[in-house]
Amino acid sequence: MHVQHTAIIDVKLIEPRIFSDMRGVSFDSFDQEEFEEHVARGYRFVQERHSVVAHNVLRGLHYQIQRPQGKLVRVVSGEIVDVAVDLRRWSPTFGRWISARLSASNCHQLWIPPGFAHGFHALSDVVEVLCKTTERSFVEHERTLRWDDPDIAIDWKLHKTPITSARDSVGTSFSMADVY
Repeated sequence: MHVQHTAIIDVKLIEPRIFSDMRGVSFDSFDQEEFEEHVARGYRFVQERHSVVAHNVLRGLHYQIQRPQGKLVRVVSGEIVDVAVDLRRWSPTFGRWISARLSASNCHQLWIPPGFAHGFHALSDVVEVLCKTTERSFVEHERTLRWDDPDIAIDWKLHKTPITSARDSVGTSFSMADVY
């Protein structure tokens, strides 16, 4: 596995070692020992969510204010722009965002530690996303940060207004958000 450090030091882009021949492609999508050695120590994944979305759907930006989740995100079909926003008040990158293109063809994964809001935008007709989390989901602790907040100014690579849920269309602005 090759790990790329992003502009936000704790967020990592993971490129697995891919074996490809005339039969197809094979790679280890997760190995606990390698994850701890090369990405982050002390985390255990307890839940995995599988999302299937249509083209131009934007999900996020979601986080849990209590029992925050670390997330390991990968795409099994299609392509997304995956985004993480640093909500850790003590961090030198507080309020900054990072994005990565994740796709079934590049097999990349994004590690987002606890303390970040997370969202993604579907670039292909149908996208399937797997998200492993270090903490279970608790509805009472969920928060939504406004995906189009001008104070954060995320470049989602949009060509038209995205499709969002009712929850995501009324997210809280960064200036009013609960942060860590």
